Amino acid sequence: MIPRIWKTQPCEEGAADRLARELGVSAITARLLVIRGLGDVDAARRFLAPSLDQLLDPFRLAGMEQAVVRLERAIAQGERIAVHGDYDVDGITSTVILRRTLELLGGDVIHFVPERLRDGYGLQPATFERLKADGVQLVVSVDCGIRAAEAARHARALGIDLIVTDHHEPDDELPDAVAVVNPKRHDCGYPDKNLAGVGVALKLVQALCARAGRSAWVPGFVKVAAIGTLADVVPLVGENRVIAKIGLQMLSKGPHKVGLRALLEACSLAGKTIDSYHISFMLAPRINAAGRMSTPDIAARLLLASDDGLEAEARALAGQLETENTRRRAEEQDIVAKARKVVETDPEVGSRSVLVVAGEGWHRGVIGIVASKLVDQFYRPAIVLSIEDGVAHGSCRSIPGFDMLGALESCAAMLSRFGGHRQAAGLQMESPRIREFRLAVNAHADERLEPDDLRPRLWLDGPLAFGGITDRVVAELALMAPFGPANPRPKFFTSPVEVVDGPRRLKDRHLKMTFRQDGRLLRAIHWNAAEREAALTAQRAAVELAYTLEENEFRGEKYLELRVEDFR
Repeated sequence: MIPRIWKTQPCEEGAADRLARELGVSAITARLLVIRGLGDVDAARRFLAPSLDQLLDPFRLAGMEQAVVRLERAIAQGERIAVHGDYDVDGITSTVILRRTLELLGGDVIHFVPERLRDGYGLQPATFERLKADGVQLVVSVDCGIRAAEAARHARALGIDLIVTDHHEPDDELPDAVAVVNPKRHDCGYPDKNLAGVGVALKLVQALCARAGRSAWVPGFVKVAAIGTLADVVPLVGENRVIAKIGLQMLSKGPHKVGLRALLEACSLAGKTIDSYHISFMLAPRINAAGRMSTPDIAARLLLASDDGLEAEARALAGQLETENTRRRAEEQDIVAKARKVVETDPEVGSRSVLVVAGEGWHRGVIGIVASKLVDQFYRPAIVLSIEDGVAHGSCRSIPGFDMLGALESCAAMLSRFGGHRQAAGLQMESPRIREFRLAVNAHADERLEPDDLRPRLWLDGPLAFGGITDRVVAELALMAPFGPANPRPKFFTSPVEVVDGPRRLKDRHLKMTFRQDGRLLRAIHWNAAEREAALTAQRAAVELAYTLEENEFRGEKYLELRVEDFR
């Protein structure tokens, strides 16, 4: 584990005192709100009590009016519409909610979700040939298409109208389409720029329902949108927070259509209170496994299943996702081990600021996860390439201080194609150019990264002794959930604490223990920290602890547990 630099978040104490008074919250919660940029009383109040009426007018999005008018015409004239999605959770949930909406409005709708290995990423000219042969006259993309200029031109040549909805960064020129809906459009004044792909799809659903006098349908789509939003790791503020918070409540409450119900049952989540952990580590990996390991249509068909007569089929599809997820884990562990060995033994790779690792025949469905694991272990931007038939397909993940998309743009001449965000991107290139690319992307990085940028920070929200962990504080922290980017799980520090039980190894990877401070005992777990057992044992009498609080449930009983972030 790379030693982390402990830093305490700055906080304007006057603003925190004002919030505590005005909102009637604890000083701890008021401080957390101010640190997260919510010092304004009204903004903080909306954050603590999100509701669907906080969703903005969808027609404020550039291109939305044109998109709705064209879809209304297609429905009225009985034209065949295809919803073109993407193979990850964001793309699949986007496909599901838009297709279902158009069907309910009377549209003749099919969907197409590309298979990663057969079709590649995003809109492709060949796909429009297939859709044209299937009688499609209008294609709506979700979670993709913003850089698909060539495919858009081909669609127009074939006489197919195209509507693009996306949330990825656009090129200087937008694709030639009937409408392009993306809050990141340079000419779009929409206030919330951080929607996931499914968030943009939900805005289109919201607009279509409003025009049809069916706004009462919108809440039913929010819970599926919450799955995609949380899985896509977008900032959980603004509309994303509304979608995630309300969606989780609806996922917990039910009732659900037969497909979603089968998925929840397969994850042993039926009837449970569902939080962001369940989405990120249970639901999303299973949905993603379909697109990673076989065909994403398994997940799309499952989530589209709404008739109770399809229960047997839904259970079978959920079982397939379970099987594919097990296969995905095995592939991932194998490639992670190989990639780590390259980083640790090849100086040309491991000594660089950006880790560029390549392997022949590595499963393209899991290289994104492998890149994330390398970032976690080495705290450097990572690019993992799978080589097949002289072509390298890459998945990229970054650290907060490095713009990965900008780095790829600096190497554009070497790449066949690329796209994505600052923190996550994808690419394709000829495999003989890998070494040249490694040198170029690192030259770009070395001009922008200081040695200190490659040391991870542990940002702490402030001190909180065990005695200050009251029922009120725990309840207010629950109000601040779900946690994620822009609203991280609060991290506190305190000292000294004593280890009075443990540490004991759990599954050979984790540490369990009990801490005591001023007479109060709290159970704790330190994930993936087995190698620190000796260090913790040696200083068990007096530890400075950085931690988060978690409320867990076992056999119907709730209990408080600390998750150790670090100690010294």
